[in-house]
Amino acid sequence: MEEEKGAVAQSLIDVVNEIAAVSDYRITVKKLCSNLARRLKLLVPMFEEIRESNEPINEDTMGTLVSLKDAMSSAKDYLKFCSEGSKIYLVMERDQVTSKLLEISVKLEQSLSKIPFEDLDISDEVREQVELVLSQFRRAKGRVDVSDDGLYEDLHSLCNKSSDVEDDDYQPALQRVAKKLQLMEIPDLAQESVALHEMVALSGGDVGEKIEEMAMVLKLIKDFVQTDNDNGDDQKVGDSRSNGQTSTAASQKIPVIPDDFRCPISLEMMRDPVIVSTGQTYERTCIEKWLEAGHATCPKTQQALTSTTLTPNYVLRSLIAQWCEANDIEAPKPPSSLRPRKVSSFSSAAEANKIEDLMWRLAYGNPEDQRSAAGEIRLLAKRNADNRVAIAEAGAIPLLVGLLSTPDSRIQEHSVTALLNLSICENNKGSIVSAGAIPGIVQVLKKGSMEARENAAATLFSLSVIDENKVTIGALGAIPPLVVLLNEGTQRGKKDAATALFNLCIYQGNKGKAIRAGVIPTLTRLLTEPGSGMVDEALAILAILSSHPEGKTIIGSSDAVPSLVEFIRTGSPRNRENAAAVLVHLCSGDPQHLVEAQKLGLMGPLIDLAGNGTDRGKRKAAQLLERISRLAEQQKETEAAAQAQTEEEAEPTHAASTTETGCC
Repeated sequence: MEEEKGAVAQSLIDVVNEIAAVSDYRITVKKLCSNLARRLKLLVPMFEEIRESNEPINEDTMGTLVSLKDAMSSAKDYLKFCSEGSKIYLVMERDQVTSKLLEISVKLEQSLSKIPFEDLDISDEVREQVELVLSQFRRAKGRVDVSDDGLYEDLHSLCNKSSDVEDDDYQPALQRVAKKLQLMEIPDLAQESVALHEMVALSGGDVGEKIEEMAMVLKLIKDFVQTDNDNGDDQKVGDSRSNGQTSTAASQKIPVIPDDFRCPISLEMMRDPVIVSTGQTYERTCIEKWLEAGHATCPKTQQALTSTTLTPNYVLRSLIAQWCEANDIEAPKPPSSLRPRKVSSFSSAAEANKIEDLMWRLAYGNPEDQRSAAGEIRLLAKRNADNRVAIAEAGAIPLLVGLLSTPDSRIQEHSVTALLNLSICENNKGSIVSAGAIPGIVQVLKKGSMEARENAAATLFSLSVIDENKVTIGALGAIPPLVVLLNEGTQRGKKDAATALFNLCIYQGNKGKAIRAGVIPTLTRLLTEPGSGMVDEALAILAILSSHPEGKTIIGSSDAVPSLVEFIRTGSPRNRENAAAVLVHLCSGDPQHLVEAQKLGLMGPLIDLAGNGTDRGKRKAAQLLERISRLAEQQKETEAAAQAQTEEEAEPTHAASTTETGCC
């Protein structure tokens, strides 16, 4: 329950941190949302004290904290919507938005009021602060801020605009709306278009009447802004799905375009889809204009772009062409040249042409073409760093990821090995993870050929160099199949699995996964197995896992102490320091292990390690020597106390004997 309490408290802190990271709110709900976020930030000291407290809590109190976490998660999600959602929607549906914010505040107030402060180790100052927040929530229920009435009326007048009324009659209203909603620039209109598109996507493509009206209003604003700025040439942004309303008969003949085929910026079918570093796909011309405007974020997710490289999405382009053919529609014409718009500075024109040809074979070829193309890319990526950059820029990563799930074992093997070679380039690691490669790599690790499994393990090791990838890889189930490979693989495969496990277990959350997957018995066996050649790797991983309470228990029960003492005596410098590190953790849990190690002759090798080992080895040896000294002192104190007790018990007997003698 103690660990669970700490985890819940930390999750509450994480939720508040996510809320604090929201940069701003739409102008129409700014005051309401800012007040709500400010109140929630004031709760952090309480969560920190709960996390740090050693006082146990009962199930009812735990349930109250979990209920508060759920209410805060709902608040976080809606606050994000009020920061990133459609500005037009937030005005036109102001009653619904206000009601939702009020509902969230009520839930938070109810959850907070149920917290039993007397059962929690919370200081008086923090308790007073929480009670202040509670009173603010209660007062807020009686005050509801209403958005600008004039803005609300202007938007509704635009929604009710008759087709026979001249646009000029609505110019003043359009100008007021565009200014108040801050939709006077092309990038702002693009973001609003994306926000409306997201609402359509969440509705499953069911475009209701209200969203149709909002899309129509956005189109009017866009046309006004473009005309007003004299930028009506080829800057298309934010066209809604209602573009075809003026030709109802024609629109009925055209099937609904799947959402995934539309550019999130223009909402039109893509003819040259490209992938940005966040993994989102856009029409090339639209995202290029977005980037040229100075933006460094993804329009759809608002995540920072780690690179401005635009990777052709050949798979999606092919799917769009197939859909058009099936629906008897003329496919959107691709750019006049499908060759890269600029040859990578790292490759010649001939090499670029060759790489582009390989991309086409990967995307559209039959299995034999795909197999040979993946094999060639594997070799090219192995050859040098320039090739790795050029191949990634050409769009190979998403295609290779897609081929990880093919039933052809040879294609699997080439694809995962090509990804391994590409991952050597640091900039490619993020692209591989963003392309959704990890689940496919784990699947190959489980069911691929032995060579494919080994290369999958090496790929995971390469990707796990980045700390955030350690979390992702562990969460997606990579650790159990790595432990299996550590048991079953060839010598190279075992080493690949061990290095991957070592890297992953540096993250605290992965240690328990590895322990529960049964890695410790395998590691202890590799320590004593003749000719295993895995002593270095096994000791390094055990040194990490021994810091985990469960790992310490399992290692201690595996009779590993004799081997550890022997490695401290005769091992390499690295092995001596790791063996000492394992022993330090074991002895902190059970001093009996230290007694056993002393009987096995630990003192001499330990004194030598303290004087001549590596820096880390010296520190671990010093810790063990200090524990031995402390244990010796405790033994002396125990013996002295026992002796004193014996003497004390003997004194009355002696006195009684003397008295009896006197009587005689």
